Amino acid sequence: MKVYADNAATTQMSRTAIDAMLPYMERIYGNPSSLYTIGQEAAEALLQARTVMAKYLGCEAREITFTSGGSEADNQALLTGATLGEKKGKKHIISTAIEHHAILHMLKRLEKQGFEITLLDVPENGIISAEQVRNAIREDTCLVTVMYANNEIGTIQPIAEIGVVCKEKGVLFHTDAVQAAGHLPIDVKKENIDMLSLSAHKFHGPKGVGALYVRKGVPLTNLIEGGGQERGKRAGTENVPGIMSMAAAFEETCENMEKNAVKVAALRDKLIAGLARIPHSVLNGDPLQRLPGNVNFCFEGIEGESLLLLLDERGISASSGSACTSGSLEPSHVLLAIGRPHEIAHGSLRLSLSENSTEAEVDYILKAVPEVVDYLRKMSPVWRDLVEGRKEFLL
Repeated sequence: MKVYADNAATTQMSRTAIDAMLPYMERIYGNPSSLYTIGQEAAEALLQARTVMAKYLGCEAREITFTSGGSEADNQALLTGATLGEKKGKKHIISTAIEHHAILHMLKRLEKQGFEITLLDVPENGIISAEQVRNAIREDTCLVTVMYANNEIGTIQPIAEIGVVCKEKGVLFHTDAVQAAGHLPIDVKKENIDMLSLSAHKFHGPKGVGALYVRKGVPLTNLIEGGGQERGKRAGTENVPGIMSMAAAFEETCENMEKNAVKVAALRDKLIAGLARIPHSVLNGDPLQRLPGNVNFCFEGIEGESLLLLLDERGISASSGSACTSGSLEPSHVLLAIGRPHEIAHGSLRLSLSENSTEAEVDYILKAVPEVVDYLRKMSPVWRDLVEGRKEFLL
């Protein structure tokens, strides 16, 4: 059996998303900046896509800027917050220790430019509190950036509560919603979000296209200079086929969100219950406040890379954490941040489901993972030391 269980890394494009692309590759292929008919048809399509995206985010179409994906949107949002803050003499930014590297690496760059960065500690369940944010805000704080849902352990942050705090304190609030968009209901106005990033390939759209919501009145800082596309705030001819595909995928996934969430969460809970029966294992992240399709476990006495390779031999596609760092030999920074020791964090497995997942696939995973874990432990000198009492179990 072939089982794809790495939907947090990327999703299969839906038929709706593929069909939405084709007219803008075959017939309406004009440059939307051109004045002739075929160009203006493309420009009208962009407005249509912007309107769709805005509808399901609770904002206005003009508050949507199209990007090449989540990383670009994250970078532009942070650069915007930093630029506006610097103009006011405010150079303090608040974030968390479990953000995506698109955020953390940009924060390091800003730190080299004289900004002071506060990374909030995250408890074992992976959820910070609005009170932590309130306590960290200072007179010189210019930006708070907290991800909506974590890409590795699936925990959902109290975004609306954090938004209230930021609004009260007059601090810009950005959220990386790449994992949340299309899977959780989002209303940027009600949640007091000033900037939000998303990426199409996380909700069955194409890779290489995303969006940045920026609240009206927040002057966006350019990341890419050039022509006057995207109201002069993001140069480069728009990827019209990709954008139209993203909008179609977003509409489809948002319209079916509630139904899909019920199905996927049931499969997730079955998977969690089954994997929890493996001795000396632990679920990472909060058992309730997590994305519908996210399952992340650590198994003591094994290496995650070996687990992934043996699962792949059985037809199961999974990961040990973020796909953006899958080539790294270092344990997940997210797992370390929630208090997992290095030797435990190395034995991690992330399984992420979608509405395309089936109960038969979950049953297959629940048969394969315990067998592979047992096989690897029998080969492991570390496990032998644990069993024979030369080392103490940590889980």
